[in-house]
Amino acid sequence: MNKEQVKGTAKDLAGKAQQKAGELIDSKEQQAKGLAKQVEGKAEKAVGDVKEAIEDANDRAKDR
Repeated sequence: MNKEQVKGTAKDLAGKAQQKAGELIDSKEQQAKGLAKQVEGKAEKAVGDVKEAIEDANDRAKDR
């Protein structure tokens, strides 16, 4: 697991918490910010997933 994957997952979880907090206090703004943070986190994790897949492929190619 690389840095982007960890940061992305953490950001996604923080966004979920912010969205739920917004629901509890009936704040559409906080809900929207939470959703935006979730999207950002998922995108960051996806970048990390791609980087890891490339690194794995390079490692397999070197082993051949």
